[in-house]
Amino acid sequence: MSEYTKALPEIGASTQFTKTVSESDVYLYAGITGDFSPNHVDEVYMSGGRYGRRIAHGTLMAGFMSAASAQMYLGRTVSLGYDKMRFVGPVFFGDTITTTYTLARVDTEKRRVYADVRCTNQDGTVVAVATNVRAWVD
Repeated sequence: MSEYTKALPEIGASTQFTKTVSESDVYLYAGITGDFSPNHVDEVYMSGGRYGRRIAHGTLMAGFMSAASAQMYLGRTVSLGYDKMRFVGPVFFGDTITTTYTLARVDTEKRRVYADVRCTNQDGTVVAVATNVRAWVD
């Protein structure tokens, strides 16, 4: 057993982070990032389109993914990023998003931990997916 894996949860272990997306979440995120796209802040503009209303930033889901990853102890690791991140469904103001972070594999040779991450809304619809890659920094 590697010094890196002795304290890790078993493959398949998971944790969840749940949050209801509010209008203030979206506006604060827009202010922090500078992304004031009308998709996120203009109700009239979005009322004429496919979704019929404003949607949250897809990258806000990346923040939820990060929050979920912080709940699972994986040793002294840092995130190297999210591979194959996809925003597969809209997130509307008022949606409750549950982010599930599941340990998928450990590569002791490369000193990496991989996890499958999935965001679903209150109806169980998948709205975002990714693979998180973490590296040991001991």
